[in-house]
Amino acid sequence: MVLGGGLMGSGIVQVAAQAGYKVTMVDTSDAALDNGRSIIQKSLSRVARKKFADDETAQKSFVEKVFSNISTSTNADQTASGSDLVVEAIVENIDIKQKVFGALDKVAPKHSIFCSNTSSLPVTKIAEIVSADRKTRFAGLHFFNPVPAMKLVEVVRTDAVSDEVFDALFEFTAKVGKTPVACKDTPGFIVNRLLVPYMMEAFRILERGEASAKDVDTAMKLGAGMPMGPIELADFVGLDTMKFIVDGWQKEGIVEPALVKPCTILNDLVSQGRLGRKTGQGFFEYKK
Repeated sequence: MVLGGGLMGSGIVQVAAQAGYKVTMVDTSDAALDNGRSIIQKSLSRVARKKFADDETAQKSFVEKVFSNISTSTNADQTASGSDLVVEAIVENIDIKQKVFGALDKVAPKHSIFCSNTSSLPVTKIAEIVSADRKTRFAGLHFFNPVPAMKLVEVVRTDAVSDEVFDALFEFTAKVGKTPVACKDTPGFIVNRLLVPYMMEAFRILERGEASAKDVDTAMKLGAGMPMGPIELADFVGLDTMKFIVDGWQKEGIVEPALVKPCTILNDLVSQGRLGRKTGQGFFEYKK
């Protein structure tokens, strides 16, 4: 069961279904589920064209086979009652996540494993709402966007989770074609703990007038071998998401203050609704 039919949730549904798992995508409305199915349809069509370039029949058969493993529902409790693995990929709000997991804990089988796809919130804190037994079966499973293309998954280990569950999540991650890495439940885990301060310093270079956005990106791509510069990457991630992460880290005081001190240029762009690629404007402008 995957909670959330957005980009992340639908991506997780897709890779699980491609690997042969029976998976139910759950969201709060039929419209949200239709959007999720549309995202999966477009993504699978691209995959099919690559796999079977000159065979439209094989392309169609491939897409239909994957979709045969996918069902949808707006009833989270009913779906959870028959699920072995529950992966949450909803809004990055700890109160909402806790409310959802608290309800599902009451109806899911005792053997069910609970996972959050959070990229920035403490998994241990999200799991505070569930029973002591469920805490041993609760971990982070952080996929990256776009899920079908990105090979990494951070498997986040809390102090309570059992070795058996952690090993099972590594096995699941490998079966869906990803490479798992183990990390403790620390702020930002591995990737974001390194990446967010890196992007924040790139913003400060712009604020200080030391280089242009284009030149910062070019320097890091050609000088450091990065596939995407930090400014372009921030636009891709979403500037609102960036601000949410750094504001949360500042508020909780869970990383060194200098790494996430307020950045005027980021705050201004978010307040203007310039959130990056998804709005057509961020640090750069994008054609829709």
